[in-house]
Amino acid sequence: MIGQDFQKFDLPDGPGIYFFKKGKKILYVGKATSLRDRVRSYFSADLIETRGPLLVKMLAEAESIDHTTTPSVLEALILEAYTIKTEQPPYNTLEKDDKSYNYVVITEEDFPRISIERGRNLLQGKITVGNVKVRNIFGPFPNGTQLKEAMKIVRKIFPYRDSKCIPADIQLENKKVLIPKPCFNRQIGLCPGVCTGEIHSKQYEKIVQHLELFFSGKTEKLKKSLTKEMSSFAKAREFERAEDVKRTIFALDHIRDVGLIKSDNVKDSILSRDPSFRIEAYDIAHISGTSTVGVMVVMEDGEFSKNEYRKFTIKGSDGVVTVDDTKNLAELLTRRLGHAEWPLPSLIVIDGNTAQTNIAKKVLEKKGFIIEIASVVKDDKHKAREIVGERATVMKYEREILSLNAEAHRFAIAFHRNLRGRRMLGRK
Repeated sequence: MIGQDFQKFDLPDGPGIYFFKKGKKILYVGKATSLRDRVRSYFSADLIETRGPLLVKMLAEAESIDHTTTPSVLEALILEAYTIKTEQPPYNTLEKDDKSYNYVVITEEDFPRISIERGRNLLQGKITVGNVKVRNIFGPFPNGTQLKEAMKIVRKIFPYRDSKCIPADIQLENKKVLIPKPCFNRQIGLCPGVCTGEIHSKQYEKIVQHLELFFSGKTEKLKKSLTKEMSSFAKAREFERAEDVKRTIFALDHIRDVGLIKSDNVKDSILSRDPSFRIEAYDIAHISGTSTVGVMVVMEDGEFSKNEYRKFTIKGSDGVVTVDDTKNLAELLTRRLGHAEWPLPSLIVIDGNTAQTNIAKKVLEKKGFIIEIASVVKDDKHKAREIVGERATVMKYEREILSLNAEAHRFAIAFHRNLRGRRMLGRK
């Protein structure tokens, strides 16, 4: 066991990745904006309350801490993903299964697309994206929000084609246009001109190779390759292209990752904000008991999973719908839990106080489920006053609980208005 003496670990105040190790085996790897501050957080007095038993178990097994510094937070993010893939640290894989992780995917095409995909879309026996074979996969990346922020930075350095960019030759073959139409990202400089025919497939291949080196954590090798390209262009008196490469090298040496630094200033996800933690929130909407509806909204990986939202028309007891929101909530939860094909949440969020919490517990008990409940109590202006639930869970997921509660309310109101409008027009 490492013990509680943080002072014996000489860690720099800069970005990089850190390892908790048992002998030579890596138990857990994480990234940090400040290695010193991040590792210090593991030695707080309220560790079990704020971070959870899984982390405490890991610390009990760990015998040492090691680290690798990186020039930027972006490169720490890349290196963390590479290390998880190659070392398979047990406490990283316990934290999430492969289906929940995020991956950077490059397709196998004349002009490969680069996209972010969830593991569940890639681990079903067919490694394709939109019926196109995959050329390369990088990851896993534990935090989807940070990966999206990272890709914004990467794309400014290496503009690439995404799924919305249709190559010029395909546009012309389909005879939809006489002149190839630029995609939106081409207009703002984030696509190199695949859609307009401004770039040849061999030139674009160079960009893809650069991206592959970058996402393999081989930044120095990438810089050497770019320097060699710059020299070749200069010798061939292609000074404009040489200048473009020079700017790329400069961008790699001066990565502006302020957004990543902001999003990294939180504790590690291992039972702090566990990205695989599925949260569902429910809400009821009606006017004096008419057109009563219920909704379910979902958050996974810290992001709204809109394809998993669900709508319910409340039927009531014996076809009679009341204005009693506790009874309506009971029906909503009962019907939701009747769908065995839907993944179960780790936490459910409801609107209300003791009455709503008790009815939710009763439904869960009757169905035989043990799921945590967080109840958002509102003031007389319908603003969140407090969150009632397990203290540790509320502390970890306060932001997610409040945003999901607000999203459930928005979704319920929108569904209710739509349904009421249809009924007023005599539609079903």
